[in-house]
Amino acid sequence: MATAVEQNAVVTSLRSWPERIKSFYNDVRTEMKKVTSPTRKEVQATTTVVIITVFLFAFYFWLVDLAISNSLERMLHYFSRH
Repeated sequence: MATAVEQNAVVTSLRSWPERIKSFYNDVRTEMKKVTSPTRKEVQATTTVVIITVFLFAFYFWLVDLAISNSLERMLHYFSRH
């Protein structure tokens, strides 16, 4: 059974809930005032960097794939003759 101390703690927690919610929303409002949106120029610049990076990684992985597949093909060809 719940003791009087436990019940008092629950009641206190429930009574403080509205104040905690109000404090949370005030904190959220304060932080949202600090948020800035990027400019069009910044968005274009980061998009360009992302696209270039994607193509560079694609080229790199294509070369690695080509090297591995050629190596495996030569190894299988070598072992199939012997």
